[in-house]
Amino acid sequence: MHKGKVNITLDEDLIEYIKSYAEEQRTTVSEILTQFILNLKRTSEKEPMEIILADPDFKESLLDCISKIRSGKMKWHTYEEVF
Repeated sequence: MHKGKVNITLDEDLIEYIKSYAEEQRTTVSEILTQFILNLKRTSEKEPMEIILADPDFKESLLDCISKIRSGKMKWHTYEEVF
């Protein structure tokens, strides 16, 4: 995907905060803004599933579940047992 450049004006304290936050998170200011805007886009386009899939806790839980299924540690139940 082709990338472009956007110039924005922010208060100095916000600039320092976002730079510090990016460094703490080992990411870039650009990536933080990209993720924020994508989240805003998903919300405005009413795509809640994308928001759920982007949640780190959900992702970790999903990967844990997949791991249990692959290892055979998952206990399966019939429809009748569940309902």
